[in-house]
Amino acid sequence: MVDIAALFSNVFSLKLIVVMIITALYGLFIGAMPGLTATMAAALLVPFAFWLDPTSALAMIIVMDVLAIWAGDVPATFVRIPGTPASAAYADDMYELTKKGRGQLALSISLMASTLGGIVGVIALILFSPQLARLAMNFCSSEFFWLVVFGLVNGVLAVRGSLAKRVFSLLLGILISLIGFDPVFFSSRLTFGRPELLGGLSYIPILIGVFGMSEVIKRTYYKAKGITVELPKTEYKLKELFLGGLMTIKKHFSRFLSGSFIGIIIGALPGAGADIAAWLSYNISYRFSKKKEEYGKGSEEGILTATSANNASLSGAWIPSLVFGIPGDSVTAIVLAVMMMKGIIPGPRLFVEHGDLVYTLFIVFLVANILIIPLGLLTIKLLGKLFLRTPDYILVPAILAFCIVGSYAVDYSFFDVLVMLLFGIIGFFMQRYGYPYAPMILGVILGKMLETYFVMTYMKGGVIAFFNRPISLVIVGLIVLVVIAPSISKRLLRKS
Repeated sequence: MVDIAALFSNVFSLKLIVVMIITALYGLFIGAMPGLTATMAAALLVPFAFWLDPTSALAMIIVMDVLAIWAGDVPATFVRIPGTPASAAYADDMYELTKKGRGQLALSISLMASTLGGIVGVIALILFSPQLARLAMNFCSSEFFWLVVFGLVNGVLAVRGSLAKRVFSLLLGILISLIGFDPVFFSSRLTFGRPELLGGLSYIPILIGVFGMSEVIKRTYYKAKGITVELPKTEYKLKELFLGGLMTIKKHFSRFLSGSFIGIIIGALPGAGADIAAWLSYNISYRFSKKKEEYGKGSEEGILTATSANNASLSGAWIPSLVFGIPGDSVTAIVLAVMMMKGIIPGPRLFVEHGDLVYTLFIVFLVANILIIPLGLLTIKLLGKLFLRTPDYILVPAILAFCIVGSYAVDYSFFDVLVMLLFGIIGFFMQRYGYPYAPMILGVILGKMLETYFVMTYMKGGVIAFFNRPISLVIVGLIVLVVIAPSISKRLLRKS
């Protein structure tokens, strides 16, 4: 029988509180720095795990991960550079609200949705771990293939503009993702004799280029044309930020629940993670929204749906990790390594042999999601004031510096800086000529996964292998539904 009082006493011991606060600040810093990822941050914490007890070692990774994922929204809001691939799904909405003088409020919406979405995810982790794990284990390569297709289709449908331009953008992204070594035919592909391309292109420099560098180019272009772009200097009190975020969630509560649900399910699928959860929930929200015109131009609905999925998926990723010892994402892969280093074997007997540790970690998850609120509000106030009061002649070079440092930090390669500059130019011209870049970004992130699962499924039984499992057919049905549902609803409205 688990002693609840003892668990809380352990979590709120002075040692663990100090560990959680230090790693929370570390997570905020990592998330807010473009190019630095939660996975990288978790890997850097592993040496410290040698000197800590199992609870403290795992708690520091949990707290860092929760804070870092939210903090990725900070540079997306103020300088249009997503701190994480998940933030890229709604970076334009965050930045557009900043241009309207509501950047701090946008971050407060993201903050409260992340907090509450994370808490919903933890509750699901506590109550439904075995059931969700069994569901996840029913997924094989064909289901994952169709899930990726589902995400890509939604990515094309969730942006406005010419269908041809949207499809072109997606195909360009998939083509970029295929650069490098071909695992099927064991040959180089689209490398043009450049050894730097054999490992493929990292999506972090591409993200930084398309969002951040293109903004630098645009502002420089406007200045050369004599056009001045001034961001409104609106600032909010802490109480206004806190209540503003909560009221927005109350207003769009059904969207919050759907985002959290999608995050939990996607997180529980091995290898999926917060990136897919954020993009998928945002795109599905757009498809069924009554205010489609706001998406990409400052949609509070889109922001809270994606951010709630973001943090809910973090808890979901622990489900296959704890129950079966199969990592749900890259961070939980590091967690499993730390557990085994400490002599803890993840699997079905973990809850019996180390029940106290497991339930202590659940409480740490709850504390981490609550800890976001005070630290996040202070971050919004301090960084918001800094960015909003910094003049353009200082801010633009600072954004450029962030872009260069963030790109270089991925692999410590100047080649990545060149990739970032190239995609900054591509992003600038895509905006100028009406080509949406969200499908391209999604294609870059999911393209390799699409190829991998396609090859794995095809090798199992040819074309028929894509359609001979019930879950695959359900996902195919959902794809068809998402494509035709808006047309059907329009016809029904016309008849009525």
